[in-house]
Amino acid sequence: MRVVVPFSASEPKTRLASVLTADERRQFARAMLDDVLDALAALDVTPEVLATAPVDFDRDVPVSVDDRPLDAAVNDVLAETDGSVAVVMSDLALATPAALDRLLDADGDVVFAPGRGGGTNAFVARHPRFRVDYHGASIRDHRGIAAEIGAGVTEVDSYRLGTDVDEPADLTEVLLHGEGRSAEWLRDAGFELVVDDGRPTVRRS
Repeated sequence: MRVVVPFSASEPKTRLASVLTADERRQFARAMLDDVLDALAALDVTPEVLATAPVDFDRDVPVSVDDRPLDAAVNDVLAETDGSVAVVMSDLALATPAALDRLLDADGDVVFAPGRGGGTNAFVARHPRFRVDYHGASIRDHRGIAAEIGAGVTEVDSYRLGTDVDEPADLTEVLLHGEGRSAEWLRDAGFELVVDDGRPTVRRS
């Protein structure tokens, strides 16, 4: 199985601009990418990073550079690959080997890991005609695409794969449940959990 991890290397995580500078967003995005790669490496999977710009690694990871929009880049991967393809987003800071193993081992022509808010955080495509459309509520659109081509669909209900980090409120989940580089980066940057009368939040000292 070909495993691809798309990564925005130039201007990642713009919706975190209210709490992180541009340079900090690049560092944090890289920490999340490393968490995803660590989880995949524990499964003896060798993923490739599909980046919008060159990325340097201190590990042996193939990097393909494609600065086009995500749909075009991923659809080219699907079209050119003879066999099954897994696509795992790089901002799944809570991903674990066990959660990813459930995704990769699940039966189905197309296997989805839906994200909170209607996204598609990861999928496995075994049907040669499946293509992506990440605009809007992509999980709904991807279900429709699978139905149009007659592909059987399986969905993996996973909190860890369903939690992508886009908004400042998402940092709470990383500090509560993360055990990898992303949580460590946030703590080193001065972020901490605050528990008052309501739900936990994050503040920066």
